[in-house]
Amino acid sequence: MEDIFDEDIQLLIDGHESAVRLVYSKYHNKVYNLAFRFLKDHDLSCEIVQESFIKLWLNRHKLDAAGNLWLYLFVIAKRLSLNKLREINRSQSLFEKLLGRMEEIHNPTEDAIMDKDLLHYTEKIVRTLPQQQQKVYRLSREAGLSHREIASELQISSSTVNNQLTEALKKLRKDLRYCDVFYLMILIMFK
Repeated sequence: MEDIFDEDIQLLIDGHESAVRLVYSKYHNKVYNLAFRFLKDHDLSCEIVQESFIKLWLNRHKLDAAGNLWLYLFVIAKRLSLNKLREINRSQSLFEKLLGRMEEIHNPTEDAIMDKDLLHYTEKIVRTLPQQQQKVYRLSREAGLSHREIASELQISSSTVNNQLTEALKKLRKDLRYCDVFYLMILIMFK
């Protein structure tokens, strides 16, 4: 399969249909797989693929020829998938259907691998935090201590603990913003 180069992205920006066909052939499977991870439905995932490439075409003038086209498509597909999940959530019958499919398709081995990858990547990010933020983050998330307990152990105020944890979580959110929303929720659900 051909690679996408800056020149190809510029052709896409300029409206050349051959460029959109090239981009589609390169990325349609990845977009489908991303949508399927959220929706667990073939037809809905195909719909997300179509919508993603329509949005790409309609917004091509916003692209950066030197940018990461897959990242742009990833964000589009993820947002469309999340919007579809919200729509499903509003419909009881669609929500029950989705839950049933998730149980049928559940793959513990794949989940374990993805969890391990996420934890590894998160640890790399945590190691880049300032020392104090690392300590506060680890005591909060890994040791499960409250803000008051962390403040006591580190001999700092509770508001300092809160500020340090807030900054650490902002960094994690920023660096993990393109990960699956479910994994982000795991990391920040106890803020």
